[in-house]
Amino acid sequence: MAMISYLTTIRLKEGAVSHLADDMKAAGIAKPLIITDAGVRAAGLLARVLAHLPQGDALPVFDGTPSNPTEEAAEAALALYRAHHCDGLIAIGGGSPMDLAKAVAVMATHEGPLETFVFVNGGMGRITSATAPTIAIPTTAGTGSEVGRGAIISFRDGRKLGLLSPHLIPKRAICDPELTYGLPPLLTAATGMDAISHCIECFTSSMDNPVAAAIAIDGLERAIIALPRAVADGHDHAARREMMVAAMEGALAFQKGLGAVHALSHPLGGYRELKLHHGMLNAIMLPPVLRFNAPACAETYPKLRRAIGLAPDADLAAFFDHFTSSLGLPTKLSALGVPRDILPEVAKAATLDHTHGTNARKATEADYLAMLQEVW
Repeated sequence: MAMISYLTTIRLKEGAVSHLADDMKAAGIAKPLIITDAGVRAAGLLARVLAHLPQGDALPVFDGTPSNPTEEAAEAALALYRAHHCDGLIAIGGGSPMDLAKAVAVMATHEGPLETFVFVNGGMGRITSATAPTIAIPTTAGTGSEVGRGAIISFRDGRKLGLLSPHLIPKRAICDPELTYGLPPLLTAATGMDAISHCIECFTSSMDNPVAAAIAIDGLERAIIALPRAVADGHDHAARREMMVAAMEGALAFQKGLGAVHALSHPLGGYRELKLHHGMLNAIMLPPVLRFNAPACAETYPKLRRAIGLAPDADLAAFFDHFTSSLGLPTKLSALGVPRDILPEVAKAATLDHTHGTNARKATEADYLAMLQEVW
């Protein structure tokens, strides 16, 4: 049995961001560093959030978060945090700003380089309760990092590695669906498929955590219905709210572990020159992983089919091939410009990823390569 703990406080409501000042007080943050990205600022979302703080215009802002947060960006944000004598962080955006904020929260309060705290290096036990408090405000419905205990960072050497600790869970999550209204269709689809992949991988993972499994299947049921609607109409308020719930639930289920989809998408996302979107990668890798895992999922796949509304004998992988395509997303790695010659390297890296060990079926390097080649 996995340890089961859901310890953060979540505001889920249209207009919830108006309570930011109250949440800062509750989290013990007086001088926050704002972590966001250029797109969030350009869309006017940063200004909308900071308008709810009397000192909003005077707060230091780091908006240089890359689409896949990097070690260098974390160091630059840390320098700004220290220069302004900050005592906490507010992350505004998608998974990248939220993950970057978590990395800064650790670096600001612990000695040693960031790599010291990577999960595969035994870093989980080195991250303590001294971690700076964070408030997370998602502007997409995908990663669920606002309630997650992990952060994925691309290091200088090209590795994309995870920090993992209950101390990384933001003290407050403000899930305001209004901040996702009008999100472009392609980004809505890609982030939504990220949430769906979380729900499926957590539900089918090899770990035993019935609470996380129940949350994951509920998130999947919501997302399958809501995502096509949100893609078709960016101002479908009900669909936007459902997707925010689904994304949050996918991450609440992380305690059950992920699997091969993420073991493959993490190293693929580490190729900085390719600038690959994590959600798109998950969408592409989901069908071959579903096919590979089928022999180990005799109990879970029927439940997935029921949640999706499929016939008992339906092909899950074929369904998601069509579903992804219907959302306007690519279904092949080659369509994203991934060179075929890097696939063996990615397959090898997948066996070292922290999500590899909880895949529903044990996978070898050769298995991973076969899955990659299937969708190249």
